[in-house]
Amino acid sequence: MKKIEKDEIFENFQVVSRNYSDASILMHEAIARKAGLSGTDHKYLGLILQHEALTAGDISRLTGLTTGAVTGLIDRLENKALLERQFSKDDRRKIYIVPNKDNCMKLLAPLFDTLQERTSALVATFSRKEMQIIQRYFEEATTIMGQTTNELNNRQ
Repeated sequence: MKKIEKDEIFENFQVVSRNYSDASILMHEAIARKAGLSGTDHKYLGLILQHEALTAGDISRLTGLTTGAVTGLIDRLENKALLERQFSKDDRRKIYIVPNKDNCMKLLAPLFDTLQERTSALVATFSRKEMQIIQRYFEEATTIMGQTTNELNNRQ
């Protein structure tokens, strides 16, 4: 393949990647609005849902938010019954943030049903080899984004 063709392919890849990222942000903002959440609260809830329980400090480390911002996030999501604070049985000073998965699913699942159906139909059009390549891209791109996030958060 000629260098010019590689450059064109790379440039086209960058454009479609950026378009995908933009479309993802806009879609999640629309889903959040329909659910009565802000876009950031919706995405942070998604991170919290990946855990059985977290402390506020865990959420701060996971998101990069200040402890004050985490308290506000927890308050907003607790007011919507999407999570709750639970005291540790061993140390009443320690509070765990526990997602209410049932309430989250009742709220969010209907908003994702069509997306999941369309995505499944799209995925079914790819071969196993293509899926492995796409998966590798997402895994490695996620690692790069995580590294970039950590570097930016650690800069003074």
